[in-house]
Amino acid sequence: MSDIKIGVVGIGGWGKNHVRVLNELRALEAVCDLNEERVKEFSRKYEVNGYTDLDRFLEHDLDGVIVSTPTKTHYEIALKSIEKGLHVFVEKPFTYNVDEGEKLVRRAKEKNVILTVGFIERFNPAIREAKRLVSNGVIGSPLYLLFARENRWPVHIIDVGVVLDTSIHDIDLSRWFFGEEPMMVFARMGAFGTEHERVSALVLGFSKEKTSLIISNWITPKKVRELEIVGENGTISLDFITQQIKIDLEDRTDIPRTRYEEPLLLELRHFIECINGTREPEVIGEDGVKATKIAHAALASNKLGSAIFIHLEK
Repeated sequence: MSDIKIGVVGIGGWGKNHVRVLNELRALEAVCDLNEERVKEFSRKYEVNGYTDLDRFLEHDLDGVIVSTPTKTHYEIALKSIEKGLHVFVEKPFTYNVDEGEKLVRRAKEKNVILTVGFIERFNPAIREAKRLVSNGVIGSPLYLLFARENRWPVHIIDVGVVLDTSIHDIDLSRWFFGEEPMMVFARMGAFGTEHERVSALVLGFSKEKTSLIISNWITPKKVRELEIVGENGTISLDFITQQIKIDLEDRTDIPRTRYEEPLLLELRHFIECINGTREPEVIGEDGVKATKIAHAALASNKLGSAIFIHLEK
């Protein structure tokens, strides 16, 4: 696809998918992981350089870095990459706390490098089509969003709960869809004997009584990724996994024909185009910071048992 060279830090869990797709896009240059056997396996499979030492990895000739490691390590790895003048893609959740994210944003601006966040659902063809339909007035003014994101606990995620790992997608989508920041967060969660919450129900309150209800859990055996958009004149329902859309109006139901495309491929192609200078990033570091602020407000709301009112600058 291009002469852009990208390295991936963290090639377990989700990182291996970044490696696969970057290889398809002919942009994979190097991999890095603490697991020596994994590094040997992937460097041999994809015929790229492999490292277990981050500093040596960052000395490699790279244009950009994907950070797909445990959340608590994101800040250090991303900062070192930025200091090397590299463009950086940090998987969600952006950082473990807000201060770290704000520091990364400031430093990326100072170094004049791209800093983006892995909010993959923004590149899902179904959600993009749904937003287009709403913008065209198909169901009238949107009133509320209802998200359901459920599956068994991902065993490789050990340092955050369902809110920072899973609900964070729909927190970001709510901001993106309504085009504004929520003013209120209310949450109810359950850990059920584990260190971090496994079940979460979040309510985000926006202007003019617009609402987003986000249900997430790591309990149910069946994987669910769904959204219902309720407007004044109808509803749009979509499945993030199948990318199928249904429009229910008062007098009819429409099921538009859609073509399946892998969101990660679209997301990484966009990152490459941004590095090439042919596109402007659709997701920026500030999006990661704001989503993290909202997620932490939700955690505080659950702890206090009351709504949290927030103000996020536009």
